[in-house]
Amino acid sequence: MKPLYPPIEPYAFHRFGVGSGHEIYVEECGNPLGIPAVFLHGGPGSGCRSHHRSFFDPKRYRVILVDQRGCGRSIPHGALRNNTTRHLLRDLDSIRTRLNVPKWLLFGGSWGAALALLYAQAFPERVSGLVLRGSFLARKRDVDWFVRDGASRFHPEAWQRFIDNFDSKECADPVRAIHRRVNGADELEQRRMAKEWWLWSTRVTLGHAFTPADDDSLPVGALAQCRIELHYAAARYFIRKGQILEDCPKISHLPATIVHGQQDLVCPPEAAWLLHRALPRSELTILPNSGHLAQGEEMIDALVRSLDSMAERLGS
Repeated sequence: MKPLYPPIEPYAFHRFGVGSGHEIYVEECGNPLGIPAVFLHGGPGSGCRSHHRSFFDPKRYRVILVDQRGCGRSIPHGALRNNTTRHLLRDLDSIRTRLNVPKWLLFGGSWGAALALLYAQAFPERVSGLVLRGSFLARKRDVDWFVRDGASRFHPEAWQRFIDNFDSKECADPVRAIHRRVNGADELEQRRMAKEWWLWSTRVTLGHAFTPADDDSLPVGALAQCRIELHYAAARYFIRKGQILEDCPKISHLPATIVHGQQDLVCPPEAAWLLHRALPRSELTILPNSGHLAQGEEMIDALVRSLDSMAERLGS
């Protein structure tokens, strides 16, 4: 089993203004002369972490980590105004230009995988390859699986607690209901509903590894992340119906590796299979003992191997 590479510190930090008051936090680490690769975090709404740098061989990759609009260390934190998928794609290409990167490898998981696919489809000539984990296709059925009928069958008790917050009309579209409440005027209700969303999301994501907190506090940053997640989900991720799969012919020539956990209840393995079929030259690995997150020996081994293999394919 391949572990993560040793911890590494960035050699450069940036804050790029991208308009409308947004500043995007970017850091670079690894080999400045190596293969450019950008790490795209999930969420939407989370951010990059220090261990994300260690998926990459620091001798072969010039690693670029980006906190998306309103996320992580980008400011203003939690901002929803002028925060859409179109803005994120423009931000990425602006960063690529400012860093003098002709082409880069895209490495993303969950929402980051969706964003990687959308960027590649918009700018295929600016992408050298893709490594995707826990692929999310951003379809209505994918959101419905998570918040209406799907994951609820695996965690019925947690689902009941979540759904008890809504009346019968709201149950038809819990995403829009909770989106409305976390952006309402009642601050206590904002935090209460963000806590319910966080509990449900974390329960499904972690599965048997989930341990409820002893108190009823909301983790730091969870309200802002909740708002951004629901902002995107309520707007169907600001893309047309079926866009990601339909536009795969635009990137069929690109080398792509798809890694997915068989036990993933956030993004069921069907998504990875459909994506693999839409990208016939892609390599698909289904991991029998892994879930949604990029953690655990099996998942880390597969991702590190995928990036090492991609480095060899791209000539370094």
